Amino acid sequence: MQLNTLKPKITKQKKKRLGRGIGSSKGKTSGRGHKGQKSRSGVAIKSFEGGQMPLYRRLPKRGFNKIKNNKNLAIISLSKIDLIIKKHASITKDKINLTNLQKFKLINKKYNKLKLLGPGDLKQKLTFEVNAISKSAKETIEKSGGRVTLVK
Repeated sequence: MQLNTLKPKITKQKKKRLGRGIGSSKGKTSGRGHKGQKSRSGVAIKSFEGGQMPLYRRLPKRGFNKIKNNKNLAIISLSKIDLIIKKHASITKDKINLTNLQKFKLINKKYNKLKLLGPGDLKQKLTFEVNAISKSAKETIEKSGGRVTLVK
């Protein structure tokens, strides 16, 4: 590398300074034309078509929104079930299902399905009646000697 082979750093051209006199070639109206909405400040006319019905409203809608049916699904973990059993010992006499949990006011009445999740462990042999269950929860229940029945 030699001094006579060095090239200067390429830089962008300076931006024209708007509204700085007639000689600047962007003076007076600063390239905005005369009067009107677009000549004024603070204007953003995104998809505005001068009062005509915009394109995005003229075209028909396509596709659909999937209806989510899990709004009425109560999710409860085994650790929570363990706490419930400690507080309400009488719940272990029957099957642990949605109606029994609602009867003891442990789950809101708006739910119509019950899902059991795995975190936690059980010490007792229990019978569950649920709509859905995770693999780990099923293994834990069966390991403790309990049973699980799936209801549709």
